[in-house]
Amino acid sequence: MTEIRDQHLIGATVERVSLRGSALTDVRLTGAELFDVEISGELTNVVVNGVDIGPLVDAELDRRMPERAMMRPEDTAGFQQAWDVLEQLWAGTVERARTHPEALLHRRVGVEWSFVQTLRHLGFATAAWAGRMVLGNPDPWHPLDLPWDEAPGWDGISWDRDVQPPLDEVLALRAERQAMVRGVLATMTDAQLASTVTAVGPGWPLAGAEVGVAQCLRIVLNEEWEHRLYAERDLTLLTDRG
Repeated sequence: MTEIRDQHLIGATVERVSLRGSALTDVRLTGAELFDVEISGELTNVVVNGVDIGPLVDAELDRRMPERAMMRPEDTAGFQQAWDVLEQLWAGTVERARTHPEALLHRRVGVEWSFVQTLRHLGFATAAWAGRMVLGNPDPWHPLDLPWDEAPGWDGISWDRDVQPPLDEVLALRAERQAMVRGVLATMTDAQLASTVTAVGPGWPLAGAEVGVAQCLRIVLNEEWEHRLYAERDLTLLTDRG
């Protein structure tokens, strides 16, 4: 891997380059010619020929997927509705996945996670933002939880990136985590939603991090929404490849 920071690449030609998990900030492309470029990620203040394309992309995605707009709720009722939608959508995705041989669900698609790894990562995200932050559990982790690939790791908390547990075992853990979120939202008040929580102990988010409860839960919604799209995309690729 090569790190390029604070460099002026004037006159440079970059071809057939794949950037994954990259944070590009303060980037200026002048006189650029972009052909066959695909970008997947979060867009903030991305200006193309004088036009901020982020809001345009968001509006088009909301038009294509009306449920997507529900993933930005402002009150407890909105969060409950969004979670109900996610559980319904994921039920369909899991049903689709079960039509594949289980060995295929452990196969990575290029550099992306396998289907089972995606479920394990959602377990990690839910434990971090709902269990650790909202519920205040300093140790919500399960050995099958899977952080993002570039996570540094934390003392006393181990994850096995290469283990291939049975799908049913992973789904059982996932059902527990989904029930945890459902329970949190069932008793949440708008006043609690507007409050702030602090991380305690080792893990993610880092100890001492102060985050609003609403933001914690929006992160859970976003993780669930985006990773289901990734899972559906990869299941299609696995099907196409036979």
